[in-house]
Amino acid sequence: QVHLVESGGGLVQPGGSLTLSCAASGITFGQYYMSWSPQAPGEERYLVAGISSVGAPPFYDHSVKGRFTISSDDVDKMLYLQMNNLNPSDTAVYYCQAKFGLDSPYWGQGTQVTVST
Repeated sequence: QVHLVESGGGLVQPGGSLTLSCAASGITFGQYYMSWSPQAPGEERYLVAGISSVGAPPFYDHSVKGRFTISSDDVDKMLYLQMNNLNPSDTAVYYCQAKFGLDSPYWGQGTQVTVST
């Protein structure tokens, strides 16, 4: 059974930093495309950063490029998102996703990130 468990969210002031973690189990981690997708209230969930183990450069949405860094540890089956220079528009529930080819993706339960004074 596949489990994705996010952690690391919280309340941070504008300009601050947070690092999100996603612990994966039940998958051959290196075979999956791993990504982070925030979802703000009333808005669609959308992918902002993704990474694979095949050597391609990570993907970043223009909204986070230069501020967020995605990384993974294939041995420990961990996915990370280092978020710097956060602003209130980054406020959302951040979901970890694992996807293999054309199969339906697996999602975690999400972790709340709130950027506010």
